[in-house]
Amino acid sequence: MSPPLSILDVIPFPEGATSHEALRRSLELVRLADRLGYTRYWFAEHHNLAGIASTTPEIMIALAAGATTRIRVGSGGVMLPNHAPLKVAEAFKMLEALYPGRIDLGIGRAPGTDPRTALALRRTREALEVDDFPEKLVELISFGKNQFPPGHPFGPVKALPEDVPLPPIVLLGSSGFSAQLSARLGMPFGFAAHFSPEPPDGPMLAYREQFIPGVLEKPHSILTVSVVCAPTDAEAERLASSIVLSFVRARTNQRARLPSPEEALAYVYSPFEREVAESIRAMQIFGSPETVKRRIDALVERTSADEVMVLTNTYGHAERLRSYELLAEAFLR
Repeated sequence: MSPPLSILDVIPFPEGATSHEALRRSLELVRLADRLGYTRYWFAEHHNLAGIASTTPEIMIALAAGATTRIRVGSGGVMLPNHAPLKVAEAFKMLEALYPGRIDLGIGRAPGTDPRTALALRRTREALEVDDFPEKLVELISFGKNQFPPGHPFGPVKALPEDVPLPPIVLLGSSGFSAQLSARLGMPFGFAAHFSPEPPDGPMLAYREQFIPGVLEKPHSILTVSVVCAPTDAEAERLASSIVLSFVRARTNQRARLPSPEEALAYVYSPFEREVAESIRAMQIFGSPETVKRRIDALVERTSADEVMVLTNTYGHAERLRSYELLAEAFLR
């Protein structure tokens, strides 16, 4: 059987669109995902990236959950070092109170941006340089339960509303650190294969091998992949040219929104940019439904993933919707 299929949304912001259009398109997509049978729909947290509009996932989660009836909606993820754990607990308890049993709290340890923007978020160089993610995670869990050890200075502080639990936490990562931490705490783990240069096999298999029952009785891993699916391999490659050029510009510090395929195909890459483009293409899956399913199935077999989460960015909104429809026909029917 094919694994459950979910969606990661960074809210692509293509050339020629307004931010209002980009946001409304994501709400249209989550309604489609709800009808098609996708399991989850998560919004990412990124900052100061010209082609991405997903900066505040909790706002989009509230809107998306209100626009749907079945699908789980969550963060993929909240970048915990950017935030006070109390504030995260309050926001997600509020979401859980509004939409009981339908909210997920994906947590990451990366900044989701460049160092200068991370400094603007965290306010001090000390906060930027310290790696206190495990401590912040424990604090978040404690606020979720409103239960700290005796004598803890935050013991009297309550994350409101008190009468709802914190939604399920999923630890996200693109290396072995989060895999090992997830396994040690008995928590779900999500691997970001859509941008990680490291193959997912090692961290995902290590997570399963090292898993100790805790929050979960058995491991649950989510493999996130970048996909463009179209009726033919050639059409998928054409649409994906926008993504490749967008990634190259981001990696070479060029601020630009998602270009059209026409612009991308006409672009003349420098030798260095061509090398970057090839490294990016190795992390993506482009093709017809048959091609995409074959490649995803192979990844699932290699990693023992329990669930697949798909990120699709195309210049055209209709092509993005169609990509997810074709994936649903291939995996969910």
